[in-house]
Amino acid sequence: MRPPLKSLRHCEHNVAKSTVRVTFLGGLGEIGRNCLALEQDGRIVIVDAGLMFPEPNMYGVDIILPDFRWLIERRDRVDAIVLTHGHEDHTGALRYLVKDVNVPIYGSALTLGFARHRLTEAKVAKDLTFIEVTDGERRRIGPFEVEFIPVTHSVPSAHALAFHTSVGIIVHSGDFKLDLTPIDGRRTDISRLAAIGDEGVALLLCDSTNAEEPGFTASERSVGGALRRLFLERPERRLVVACFASHIHRVQQIIDVAREQHRKIALMGRSMESNVKLARKLNLLHVETADFIDIENVGQFAPGEVCVICTGSQGEPLAALSKLSRGDARNFKVGGDDTVILSSHPIPGNEWSVGRVIDDLHRAGTEVIHSGNEPVHASGHARQGELRTFHQLVRPRNFVPVHGEYRHMVHHADLALTMGISEKHILICEDGDQVEVTAAGIRRAGQVPAGFHYIDGSAGDLDERPLEERRMLAEYGVLQISAGVDGERGVIIQPVSLTARGWFEGEHDKQLLESVTKVVRDALVSALSEGDRDPLSLNKVAQRAAGRILGQKFRRQPVLLAAIVVL
Repeated sequence: MRPPLKSLRHCEHNVAKSTVRVTFLGGLGEIGRNCLALEQDGRIVIVDAGLMFPEPNMYGVDIILPDFRWLIERRDRVDAIVLTHGHEDHTGALRYLVKDVNVPIYGSALTLGFARHRLTEAKVAKDLTFIEVTDGERRRIGPFEVEFIPVTHSVPSAHALAFHTSVGIIVHSGDFKLDLTPIDGRRTDISRLAAIGDEGVALLLCDSTNAEEPGFTASERSVGGALRRLFLERPERRLVVACFASHIHRVQQIIDVAREQHRKIALMGRSMESNVKLARKLNLLHVETADFIDIENVGQFAPGEVCVICTGSQGEPLAALSKLSRGDARNFKVGGDDTVILSSHPIPGNEWSVGRVIDDLHRAGTEVIHSGNEPVHASGHARQGELRTFHQLVRPRNFVPVHGEYRHMVHHADLALTMGISEKHILICEDGDQVEVTAAGIRRAGQVPAGFHYIDGSAGDLDERPLEERRMLAEYGVLQISAGVDGERGVIIQPVSLTARGWFEGEHDKQLLESVTKVVRDALVSALSEGDRDPLSLNKVAQRAAGRILGQKFRRQPVLLAAIVVL
């Protein structure tokens, strides 16, 4: 469990009226957990509250959150949560934050629709206030005037944020790219960004995900052309296309291509169904009800008459595509008449899971197409060319790269140097860092707790200790030591027994266990001869003896469990 909040109480100097403090709680040095707080005149506004998915060696961990303790301690000073867009790495931690920090949540209609749905599922939406904003709208939120500037991304209705503060304008780019031919015609508002640059930008916080990549990110519209060609080349095959359920523009293009070929469309996956329903309600997705069939009826149509749009492009074990790959889906099975298109790119850390799904699909005889062999995905994040353009538009006095792994932020800082920002006005920060912005510039202002907060779906909160134990169990296995001792005579009456789990039981292991058994028996005999009869003490004797020989001689570090019973 997390330590109590009172352990984090510490003195803070007051932030002067001519100063704005930014506290980074997640998203700097990783992909996910995006969350920061802006503070002026003692009041705080939170920007985003995202989650991150675990790495393969985080056994039993379902999701990873920012550490919200710093915010919870100051909940009476928080005025609002502002969301840039609807992706899980920016909104997925809301259900945990709002339990302790219940303040109005601002965002576009679609962003709030996605968030409200997840919060309702978690049964925490009842007492929350959701405030919809429109493109270009400017609102007083806490101590700031906040402007919502439309940007293009891989989810509709994304915003960059311009905070009008006492030290000038602070611009948060959100996740963005400069797509000149977006599916919905809603482009990044370049003219407004340039006007803000003319007004004077004190600080730019900018997406760094693709800062290593030269050039410009491909338009989302380019994916539609690739999908159209792949569909036309496979008129007799059933097409199953997996993508993010939030990627409404991608779903629209898949639907358009399917309709052109007179295919019926089936949706598979709860989040895909709910997101499509919401997007249609908001007039962001255009399709007729007659074009859909229930997933249960897919088998009633010839393969070439159907297109299935499903979730699971990241290899999530319980998502629709994973079930199809394992043959566990209730409604139909994929085989030699099917082509599966993964219209996405693996999020860092998900490569192994995606590879496993692709392998399983191939075992079923299914053709698999992915971004490694066809242009079926376009990133939603700006490359170097677009980042340079963004910098030219807003011309910030100070710059902090955000949203990316550390190397991404380093490359973005280097890019900012070439755009004319001096080195003393650029800071590369990490989770937990605080910076203060004044008319004179920017400076580091301390740190707050910002470690990983692990969530295990069955056990609740986790800290590093049980997670480290799980790693040790997975890597080294476990060794159970047992014996029975006559307490009166001080002799071993039930022989020392070792039981290993998680080892290869080969001839070498047999010899190893015999050696450890002898060392433990000798250690117990010595302790008993000295009058030791305490079970806890004897357990420690056995563990120390086994640990010493295993570590020094055999280079093994299993989890050691001892059960020395005194009779």
